[in-house]
Amino acid sequence: MRFKAFLVAVALAFGVVGAVGGAFAQGAGRPAPATPASSLIDLNSASRDDLMSLDGIGEVRADAIIRARPFKAKTELVERRLIPESLYEKISDKVMARPIPGQPAQPPTRPGQPAPPKRS
Repeated sequence: MRFKAFLVAVALAFGVVGAVGGAFAQGAGRPAPATPASSLIDLNSASRDDLMSLDGIGEVRADAIIRARPFKAKTELVERRLIPESLYEKISDKVMARPIPGQPAQPPTRPGQPAPPKRS
């Protein structure tokens, strides 16, 4: 019986050391890196299910986003009043608006800021 208790204690000790060591090895305490572009959801091509995987986007908002395509910038979600700015702040790092072929890309702007004046 003592041997079983010893084995359990050793297993727990190695489990705790392994978990703590693994956390340090993975860089615990450092901020998470930005989401790579390959894992961002493209507003112009995402399926309804992809859009619904975002926090705060349900069936109705996903359908509204799909109907409002194409987007030149992800900030248009707020500018067109498809989502509130508070929701945009939660999902902005998870979405992108891939440039539409044949149209020049625009630099991203914060919602609520006026667009730069167009040159003639």
